[in-house]
Amino acid sequence: MTSTAYLSLGSNLDDRLLYLREAVQLLHGDQHIEVSDISSLYETDPVGYTNQGNFLNIVVELKTTYTAEQLLSVCQSIENTLGRKRVIRWGPRTVDLDILLFNHENIETDDLSVPHPRMHERAFVIIPLVEIEPNIQLPTSGQSFNEILERIPDKEGVRLWKRKNGEDVFEHLES
Repeated sequence: MTSTAYLSLGSNLDDRLLYLREAVQLLHGDQHIEVSDISSLYETDPVGYTNQGNFLNIVVELKTTYTAEQLLSVCQSIENTLGRKRVIRWGPRTVDLDILLFNHENIETDDLSVPHPRMHERAFVIIPLVEIEPNIQLPTSGQSFNEILERIPDKEGVRLWKRKNGEDVFEHLES
C-alpha cells in the first residue's frame, strides 16, 4: 500500500542548502520513496534554543510503501549520514527530518508522534506545508492549517529565501 507523508527538513550549519539538497536526494534515491513535491525554501529564526544561526527549511511530500516507523528509521539514517549530532535540544544541526503527517493517521509510539506534536505552533512548518497542499487539515481536529497559521504570532520569523519554480521539484535546489 502506498502512503502519503509530509516531512519538514531544516538545516542551520555550514552549507545549509547543500544539506537540504543531499537529504532530498537520499530520500528520492530510496526505492520505497517517491518525492512528489517540495516547497519553496524559507529562512527562519531558530526556535527554542535561540543562540544559533538561522535555518533553511522546506517541506516535502512523499509517496512511500514504508510504514511510518520504517520512514522514521530512514529519516534518522539520513540525519546520521549527513552528520547530525544531538548535543543541545533544538540546537544547531546539519539536517533535521521530521515526519509531520502520515496519511491521516494519528500515531503515538515511544519513538514517533504523528501528527508532529508541535507543528501547529510553528510557522516555519505550516507555511511551506500549506504552500504545497493548501487544503490540508490537522487529522486530530479537522482544522485547516490555514486557520491554524492565522493564529500563530511569529510568522515574521519565516522569510521566503528561494521560490520554487513549479516545473521541476528539484530544480530550485539545483541553482
